Amino acid sequence: MYSRNPGPGRVALGGLGLGGPAPRDLLALLAVLFATFALQFLAPALVAPLRLTSEAWRSLWLWQPLTYAAIGYGPPSLWFLLELLMLFWFGRDVYGQLGRRRFWRTLAAGALAAAAVALLVDLAGAFLAERPATLFSLMQGQRIVLVVVVAAFATLYRDATIYLFFILPLPARWLLWTELLIAFIGFLQMPAPGQPRDLPGLLGICAAVAATWLALTGRGSRRGLRGSRLRLERWWLERRLDRHRRKSRLRVVREEPGEVRKGPWVH
Repeated sequence: MYSRNPGPGRVALGGLGLGGPAPRDLLALLAVLFATFALQFLAPALVAPLRLTSEAWRSLWLWQPLTYAAIGYGPPSLWFLLELLMLFWFGRDVYGQLGRRRFWRTLAAGALAAAAVALLVDLAGAFLAERPATLFSLMQGQRIVLVVVVAAFATLYRDATIYLFFILPLPARWLLWTELLIAFIGFLQMPAPGQPRDLPGLLGICAAVAATWLALTGRGSRRGLRGSRLRLERWWLERRLDRHRRKSRLRVVREEPGEVRKGPWVH
């Protein structure tokens, strides 16, 4: 599915990154998603309260933003297995690059950002017009996990070549925009009777992609925030100096470095 310089213990075969042990954390995540996917047909009452819905703010089911990403979702079709396969392909390289702690931290940041934005949009929509409780189908379960993992791969391996549909070469960094395009196409699909279009889910996916990119590029890090604060303080000090200079009517003369201006005080 993608091609790049293989690392130690990995071989490139037909555009797939192959070889090397599979991370146990990633295998455990796939197992949980598959088990909960099966439970939605065998025991739906067990998994339904764990999905992200409008009940998170309507009934204060505050656990939903923490659990929804681990609950497999979708109809019983081979597409679900394909989603898990793609999650394994991309997730193995992302896990290998980030390590256990940062991998889970990135997943949590993307999933929580998506949940927060989706719930805020749904809450705002409920104030504007009466609407039923919504299931954010575009970003449930393995779908939001795949969005975060693919966005992480596109950020970490931006110069890799992705073979879309195993044929079309595509720079990995373009996957960020491809994810948003696929989400928009899903948003355009006709919803179930009595349900509005999943605008909260669409914007939640946008938030997940943005949060993942910010977390991995360092622009959402403490260092990035400190740099922004320092630039803002510098801008504010320059404005204050300009205002005081205008009030005092002092003329500021800029000198070249190392140049001494001659005057009665220079001997």
